[in-house]
Amino acid sequence: MRQILPEPSATPLDDEDLAAAYACPDREWLRVNMVASVDGAAWLDGLSGGLSGAGDRRIFGILRGLADVILAGAATVRGEGYRPARPRPAWEPLRAGRPPAPPIAVVTRRLDLDLDAELFTDAPPYARTIVITTEAAPEERRRAAAERAEVIVAGADRVDVRRAVAALRDLGHRHILCEGGPRLNAQLVAAGLVDELCLTISPMLVGGGAARILDGTSSPTGLRLAHVLTDNGFLFCRYTREDA
Repeated sequence: MRQILPEPSATPLDDEDLAAAYACPDREWLRVNMVASVDGAAWLDGLSGGLSGAGDRRIFGILRGLADVILAGAATVRGEGYRPARPRPAWEPLRAGRPPAPPIAVVTRRLDLDLDAELFTDAPPYARTIVITTEAAPEERRRAAAERAEVIVAGADRVDVRRAVAALRDLGHRHILCEGGPRLNAQLVAAGLVDELCLTISPMLVGGGAARILDGTSSPTGLRLAHVLTDNGFLFCRYTREDA
């Protein structure tokens, strides 16, 4: 993997170089990480994994290692088979003074989750899974979720993403990594909460009816290109919000 913008790298980037390239500012920061085909599809056959590659998975791991918490929508968690994030040796220098791995926070309006899944039964105490839901979620489901996860109620009938993000920061999670899906991304952008987009462009044409990385109301947001890396035909673009 090499950098091509703003300055081409003379040698391949190692994990330390990537961690420096993606380091968050020393303040509250919310980044979205997504992969898309050249024609803008956010998934292949309903899953993002079909668009991914070795370089994308490498950056995915670095971004998780830098994060205080990983945020994802319930459909993404179900479809992609989420499990607790596992500590990696490469994360040790990235997580000095923090738990060995970040918790997963799931946004779910109705709590339609499998609470017997590994995400809830196998999360370590230092990274207990977080569920962000609504007052409208059935009371018995909220009680059941509270036995397996930390529960945050953020909204009456729909999850208020501003309240959700504020609650995560109240728990000490300054650096939030959102892994989608497109509807959650769109809500965060519309609320003005996204500081950064990390976008992998996969060298594929997909067509069909796949969503784009944002699936929601129009919310034009100016971005500034911070860098572009490349590996085996993939492009890894880091954008920051113009006013961030």
